[in-house]
Amino acid sequence: MTIKYKNAKVDLTTTGATAVLTASSDTTCIIKSIIVSEDSGNADTITLTITDSADAVFSLFNVKAVSANTSIELLSAPLILAESEILKATAATANRLHVVASYMEIS
Repeated sequence: MTIKYKNAKVDLTTTGATAVLTASSDTTCIIKSIIVSEDSGNADTITLTITDSADAVFSLFNVKAVSANTSIELLSAPLILAESEILKATAATANRLHVVASYMEIS
């Protein structure tokens, strides 16, 4: 078993669902932190989902408020991303939010 410590970073430049992290077919990811930062001076909202290998979508945070010029930590406990699952983020407004997910990749 190999463990690698990593982070995934996304600038949400559109209002479409954007992949933040995809667990490959031979790994499991333990997400330790998801930080969302608003940098435009305008409050916004974010939605986070997990898509499984059968393309079913599961909501983690639905229209979560992010105040202007602030950062928030979304997780209070680790989150498991199983093989081939995708963590996606959707911003209500383009070019306002950044997402950083810190995780352990186990293969």
